[in-house]
Amino acid sequence: MNSGRRLAWKTAVTTLVVVLSNVIGNLFLSFGMKSSAGMLSPWVFGGVALLILWTLSRMTLLSWADLSFVLPVTAIGYPLSAVVGQWFLAEVITPQRWLGTALIVAGTVLVGLTTPPHSEGSGK
Repeated sequence: MNSGRRLAWKTAVTTLVVVLSNVIGNLFLSFGMKSSAGMLSPWVFGGVALLILWTLSRMTLLSWADLSFVLPVTAIGYPLSAVVGQWFLAEVITPQRWLGTALIVAGTVLVGLTTPPHSEGSGK
């Protein structure tokens, strides 16, 4: 596999880890904090662990891809969080929030259609 394809594959997998660990980590954290055990809930500990993974994987992704690519592409986690909140936490999402969610998705798709750029100063 050539280095360009390998980098694209590595970027896609790491982006998926960043997005899923953020969405699921926040879901666990919210669910746990709303339980009777609060901060001592295993859900909270799981959420914190996933958010640590999110931070580390995001830092890794930023080490080889430009910020102007990483932030918009990983922003797909925001709409996913809204969907997860509605499905699993019975949150009510207003039409204005769905419109904002649709705009985030559109921006994420537009940026995702580009290749992950690398700054000349990144050393990569």
